Amino acid sequence: MKKAVFEGTATALVTPFRNGTVDYPTLEKLLEFQIGNGIQTVVICGTTGESATMSVQEQIDTIAYAIRYSAGRCRIIAGTGSNSTAHCLEMSRAAASVGAAALLIVTPYYNKCTQAGLVEHYTKIADQVSAPVIVYNVPGRTGLDVSVETCRILSGHPNISGIKEASGSLSKAAKILSACGDSFSVWSGNDDIAVPMMSVGAKGLISVLSNVLPRQTDEMIRSCLSGDYLFASRRQIALTPLIEALFSEVNPIPVKRAMELIGFNVGDPRLPLTPLTPENTERLKKLLPV
Repeated sequence: MKKAVFEGTATALVTPFRNGTVDYPTLEKLLEFQIGNGIQTVVICGTTGESATMSVQEQIDTIAYAIRYSAGRCRIIAGTGSNSTAHCLEMSRAAASVGAAALLIVTPYYNKCTQAGLVEHYTKIADQVSAPVIVYNVPGRTGLDVSVETCRILSGHPNISGIKEASGSLSKAAKILSACGDSFSVWSGNDDIAVPMMSVGAKGLISVLSNVLPRQTDEMIRSCLSGDYLFASRRQIALTPLIEALFSEVNPIPVKRAMELIGFNVGDPRLPLTPLTPENTERLKKLLPV
């Protein structure tokens, strides 16, 4: 049995930009907001953090800065995925060397490799880095779905901790848990089905919602961990309109606008992503605690 990298809520943090560069003073404010509201795990440079439009140096510097600034008050998971295994390995080594608690590695996109290629990709990286690897399955973005059998094979690697399962399928998550048992943790990658996934054995949630409502999101997930599914399900239902608004356009467009609305000057997303439309901004305003 492998120890889970974390249980509970991990916030997939937005990356604040100002004048074309990473805004580190605002990053500090975001980290303080998360830590002050009970979040113990933060993902830096994931999808929500716009890693796709950051340079390699920006990613490494941002990950290192977050680790230094948090100073052990929360664990930092680094997004280091790429569609090039060599590049992913380079990024993963760099993140591990500066103290990342784990590496969140999205499946190779665009190439659309085979399942055998996925096994070799993750195995090669996990063999050569000190930090544990979390597979990130988000077929809606990558065009590639990690099969249950691939999860079963990868679960046998001592340095592959589990999977952020963001296919949106509760059935898929249950099948992975059944096939892999305690040797492979599953974390929900979808805010809208977090409680159902916890009910079948997920260890927690890697969340967009918790950027905006860290304490409320974590209370929901902690209630699942303690077995209070009545409270958790009521919270899930109550938060559903906001979750839907946060995905009214492609992530992280809405959540970056939401952060602005609650007082964090995180800047617009980088092109080719564009700012949230006025219509969806009004929708957010009606749902946010401002």
